[in-house]
Amino acid sequence: MAGSTYGKLFTVSTFGESHGTAIGGVIDGFPSNIEIDFEFIQAELDKRKPGQSNIVSQRKESDQVQFLSGIFEGKSTGAPIGFLIPNEDAKSNHYDHLKDQFRPSHADFTFDKKYGHRDYRGGGRSSARETASRVVAGALAKLFLKQKGISIHGFVSQVGKIKMTDEAIQEVDFNLIEITTVRCPDLILAQEMEKLILATRKNGDTIGGCVSCVVQGVPAGLGEPIFDKLHAELGKAMLSINAVKGFEIGSGFSSAEMLGTEHNDIFKSDGSTKTNYSGGIQGGISNGMPIYFKTAFKPVATIMQSQPSIDSAGNEITLDGKGRHDPCVVPRAVAIIEAMTAIVLMDFWLRQTAQK
Repeated sequence: MAGSTYGKLFTVSTFGESHGTAIGGVIDGFPSNIEIDFEFIQAELDKRKPGQSNIVSQRKESDQVQFLSGIFEGKSTGAPIGFLIPNEDAKSNHYDHLKDQFRPSHADFTFDKKYGHRDYRGGGRSSARETASRVVAGALAKLFLKQKGISIHGFVSQVGKIKMTDEAIQEVDFNLIEITTVRCPDLILAQEMEKLILATRKNGDTIGGCVSCVVQGVPAGLGEPIFDKLHAELGKAMLSINAVKGFEIGSGFSSAEMLGTEHNDIFKSDGSTKTNYSGGIQGGISNGMPIYFKTAFKPVATIMQSQPSIDSAGNEITLDGKGRHDPCVVPRAVAIIEAMTAIVLMDFWLRQTAQK
């Protein structure tokens, strides 16, 4: 299966299926002699794992990562870092009815047409369980970037029609993100979001939302000017995450309503800018200002209601929703957004270093 590797100098390859023995990955290009904070890596995984609250999937996975190579005496050796995460709570019988049936808005139909044979248990390779491997790689990248003074903060800025204002997103207190189960730093909106998610789950339905991300400390100069623009790679990385339907950086789609006199980021004498509509990137290259972007997630496709669909023979059927699924993915997606951001930035950091 092509397309399971990301990066040029810092590469991440993932493997495994939702209901297989384990998921895992191989990381190559990670520099040697970097001290590995195992507790930090596990804490990042804990932010993504299921069963952590009553507003996420109740699948019970400890998500304990096991490192197989590339680390010796607590430090990286420069060799490929191999790791795996055992699957502990797969209930494959919940998916027996999907062997010859296609769930609406899932990858069942497209995987069947592309490969002719698919693992239907929990979505197999198309399951968001794969993203746990990305979180491990992202946590390692975060450790490297921290040494360079770069910090990454993701948070839930919208659930359904409940959302933070653009002004509030620019003034977030990052210390408040982990206080609530929904991971929204606006504590009043967080309560409303949680109530909405619980009410949606009670109705057997799902709801979408947005995760915003702010990156601080990125120096000017990261990124390539044509096809490998930094914001283009960030967009690709975010759109590779399950259920993502939209990505906007800086002023995003609102820039279509603005005049150039309003939108231009005017320089200060030190090279910083008075505004940051560019979102920290100009010409595909970081300009030293904070990078900020927003990623939109659709409602989870599996709903606990009957839906019309078709089977592999093209017959019309009625499909009943089963299994353990998130009523809203964004609280757990924060860790994935941060991880993919770190992976992209580390790859570009190494590219920039190699060019000098």
